[in-house]
Amino acid sequence: MKVVFFGTPYFAVPSLEILLAHKHFEVAAVITQPDKRRRRGNQLIPSAIKKVALARGIPVWQPRSVKKDANTLAQLEKLAADVFVVVAYGQILSPEILAMPRLGCVNVHASLLPQYRGAAPIQWSLYDGVSETGLTTMLMDEGMDTGPMLLKAKTPVELLENADLLARNLSNMGGELLVETLLKLERDRIKPIPQDEERASYARLIQKSDYALDWSRRAIALHNQIRGFYPHCTAQFRGEPLKIMASAPVGDDYWEDLPPSFSVLEHNWPVLYSGGGAIGEVVCIAKHIGPIVQTGDGLLLLQQVQLAGKRAQSGWDFANGAHLQVGEILHNG
Repeated sequence: MKVVFFGTPYFAVPSLEILLAHKHFEVAAVITQPDKRRRRGNQLIPSAIKKVALARGIPVWQPRSVKKDANTLAQLEKLAADVFVVVAYGQILSPEILAMPRLGCVNVHASLLPQYRGAAPIQWSLYDGVSETGLTTMLMDEGMDTGPMLLKAKTPVELLENADLLARNLSNMGGELLVETLLKLERDRIKPIPQDEERASYARLIQKSDYALDWSRRAIALHNQIRGFYPHCTAQFRGEPLKIMASAPVGDDYWEDLPPSFSVLEHNWPVLYSGGGAIGEVVCIAKHIGPIVQTGDGLLLLQQVQLAGKRAQSGWDFANGAHLQVGEILHNG
């Protein structure tokens, strides 16, 4: 099966690698986003997909606008590919491109469609506190993740799993699901299923304002925000921004959902926490663990933080280094 692969970030790499390793597929070309300049040194950095393709001797095309680049369109037409595979590419494909391959354009999307269509399904699903998510392969149409569904794969979401960890898990699952989808599609063993529009939801692009923490919210809501938008959520500490990179809701409602490493905290809880505290107040500092903050409803342990201009550090190291005191207040981001 002749394949053209469209993809850009690391999330797409396992899908490309499994196609390259599979004897049934010929990856004829890779299309990825143009190289980007990074702040440090202002150097042009290739995408993760470009690095893999070049290492394997696969032609790489990087049009700024794939649907407007006449040369790219001509080359795609000339290849006469059986299928176009799209995994986190980052550009919209035109009807002209969608109609080119014999079997259509197959997308690997990081949600259980029709829920969480759009640009940031992993982040918003964590923000909403889902206990299960997964992947959907679909035949692309002109809409935003609205095409008929092919196959799905599901995975549970752990309480302390952040967007980075979940993305890596889903990216590895995506390669296997993609191969199964393509083989069944070629053999006419899949019946595309239209999406139920009444169940659809949209995972919009994340804005900078989404990173600001509001301590009047529930502890679990703040935790989901922190892990969903990892590693960017911020509060204010002594008048300076403080990134909260990892957290855990603590207390009787959560012990059974937390890993065994929290058993020491649970055992010492009656001594550590006596109750009360203003919103945003550090109500206790657990030795070798970190500070615990009162929220609008429940308590939040700060597991990893980063002061402005400093490296990330554990909550315990932060408490020691900053000489943090019980009773200090963390303000909203």
